[in-house]
Amino acid sequence: MMPAHFTAATGINPLQTGIQLVSAVIGPDLRGGSSDAPPRPVNCGWIAALCLTAAIALLLVVAGHAAGRRSYDVAPLLFWSGVVLLVIPFSLRIVWPRVARGERLFLLFLLAEALLYYKAVYSPTSFVGHDEFLHWVAADDLMTARRLFVSNRLHPIGPAYPALEILTTAIVELTGLPLFAAGMLLLAVLRGTFIAALFLFYERIAGSPRIAAIASLANMGCSTFVLFESSFSYESLGIVLCVLTFAVEAASRDLEGRERLRALGLIAPLLASLAVTHHVSAAFAAIYFGALAGFEALRRGPLRIEARFAMGVTAILAIALPLLWIEARGNPLTGYLGPVVESGFKTLLGKIMGAPTPKSEHLGVPAQPLAVRLTTLLAILLLALGLATGFFRSLAVTAPSGARTGWRPIQDILRRRWRDSRIVFLTLLAFGFPISVAFRLTIGGWEIGNRMGTFVFVGVGLVIAVSVVRFWQGHAPRGWQRIAPALALAVIVSGGVTAAALYPIHGRYRVAADGQSVEPMGVEAALWTKAWLGAGNRFTSDRINRLLLASYGRQDVRIKIVEGVDPWRMFENETLGPDEFWALVRSDIDFLLVDLRLSTAPPVLGFYFEQWEAQQGKPFSGAQLLKFNDVKGVTRVYDNGWIIIYDVRGLHGNS
Repeated sequence: MMPAHFTAATGINPLQTGIQLVSAVIGPDLRGGSSDAPPRPVNCGWIAALCLTAAIALLLVVAGHAAGRRSYDVAPLLFWSGVVLLVIPFSLRIVWPRVARGERLFLLFLLAEALLYYKAVYSPTSFVGHDEFLHWVAADDLMTARRLFVSNRLHPIGPAYPALEILTTAIVELTGLPLFAAGMLLLAVLRGTFIAALFLFYERIAGSPRIAAIASLANMGCSTFVLFESSFSYESLGIVLCVLTFAVEAASRDLEGRERLRALGLIAPLLASLAVTHHVSAAFAAIYFGALAGFEALRRGPLRIEARFAMGVTAILAIALPLLWIEARGNPLTGYLGPVVESGFKTLLGKIMGAPTPKSEHLGVPAQPLAVRLTTLLAILLLALGLATGFFRSLAVTAPSGARTGWRPIQDILRRRWRDSRIVFLTLLAFGFPISVAFRLTIGGWEIGNRMGTFVFVGVGLVIAVSVVRFWQGHAPRGWQRIAPALALAVIVSGGVTAAALYPIHGRYRVAADGQSVEPMGVEAALWTKAWLGAGNRFTSDRINRLLLASYGRQDVRIKIVEGVDPWRMFENETLGPDEFWALVRSDIDFLLVDLRLSTAPPVLGFYFEQWEAQQGKPFSGAQLLKFNDVKGVTRVYDNGWIIIYDVRGLHGNS
């Protein structure tokens, strides 16, 4: 069954019928209904019931983690039952027509915080994400050195963007909380601020609390929302400042005179804060405001001089402030992002042109359960359907034409006549989604696609919401028109959850699997180095143990033996070659940590040390890892059966 305006008689000619059918589905027809029917009062009974539902759902998630740690077969059932129980009821109520604005906003806030708890309960007492360790080390450095811009060998770009560490250490100083607790408190505030700012931004440009709520819910379907944007990392603060700036600018669009200048006075410090917080978020803000200024210059029709001036000043600030900060700090942004972008585009173009698949692409990653993969795939298909049925309708929403049927609104857009450049830009931005998916299908381009998704979904959310309100539900939805779009949004949000992590259930130790590789044995070894060797010793090790040594052990971790020689070269063969031996002799490395568990299984992520290592996809042998037992000048100072620490300072006297 289709909407009434969709099922109208279309004539006899099959070709004409097909054209009319496609036009009715994807066209700019806005007869589906106005944005909002008069809402009912806030229903406290629904709120109470959903609060209880969220508590039960999160309890099931916790039970799933507990079962996963013990390798019980029931773990996936408990865990995913909790996710379904959390997402579906909230989606149904948020998307349901005639729900009060305040109720929608409260439920969005509650769902966002519940998803943060979902992420945090994976490791409720410490950080486990790779980027979280990097910023933990930076925050510790700030509290220890009492100064900014302390170099970080594991994250060279990080010290140039210290805003997250400044805020976190300020909370530590003011409250006396441990660093982890202060970080989680900050993340809880950021999640709530983000969803509120996003809702207000959508509401301002769309003029509809209903569209704003559905768009905010759709944004949660981004694969980065649950994990990447909720981690103790600078992008979590950067995206909040980014959306806050958008919301303030949109709210000030109709202001005049001094009030507009005051709004600009608020936007400027937000952009300045963003410039010192996160490079990619600052770049997106620059693209957004630069594009708005360009669209406003192209747009025909009346435009106040004050508005044009304010838009131009905002665009200049958004572009200039990050560039000035890069110039002032001299940070290696090009060297940091350049190889990632170059590798991603080369890999994607190679796939398109049919080039041979690189060896690293054949390694792949372990397959997820079939139901999880199907959920992710269905979410992508539903997003594609929503974009197809919402693209032209989103443009039609801002067209000045009074016509609500036919292609007249799109003709107005093509003649450069529209009411709000923000809607035009976000609608065009939404079609970066298939590009981000294409990047994510390659190992070399995965990081680009992942980062793109965070910002592309700001546009995707708007287009999906317009599709739901203007086409699928309409003015007075009944029956399936109420339930089906809400269930589709629930699948989209669930798809964001399933795509967020390879192993969302906390299980037993896995080799080179980031969060799944952080466990008590490695932590205890790192703590031993701090207690018995002291902090600040020069260590090198594999990717996971480097993080543990730098954070728990407070050691000076090196990612190279000497310039041009990476640590993985030390383990490439069963005997220490002359090049590797003399590299150790010339280096200033004090200790070498060897984890024998690297010989028990291939690396989950495809590498133990770095992505370009020669050992990709193959486990080390015991002989490769234990070769240092027979090297003169190397002594064993720690051995717990699996983890061995070698003192290599005796080699330096041989140089």
